[in-house]
Amino acid sequence: MEVLLALGVICVIWAVVAAILIAMNLRKRGLAVSVIWLRVMILNYLHKYAQVTREESGRVGPLFYHYVVPLNVALVIVIFLAIITWT
Repeated sequence: MEVLLALGVICVIWAVVAAILIAMNLRKRGLAVSVIWLRVMILNYLHKYAQVTREESGRVGPLFYHYVVPLNVALVIVIFLAIITWT
């Protein structure tokens, strides 16, 4: 159980780092990004990042998946831990 909890925390940290990298990438491309509002606006920035990278290369950039995948893994882990704890 501790291993799953640690893996969940690692996934969340991974997603936070990916969010910061997405914001830095958008800022480098000349788009306005507020680091103060990053927690609130991350889904908007994620959409902008996907749009910009798709226009440039025809595919979504890798940071998109570095944000989405770990959060989904963390969600599955939290649900699994809740089921284990509840039963």
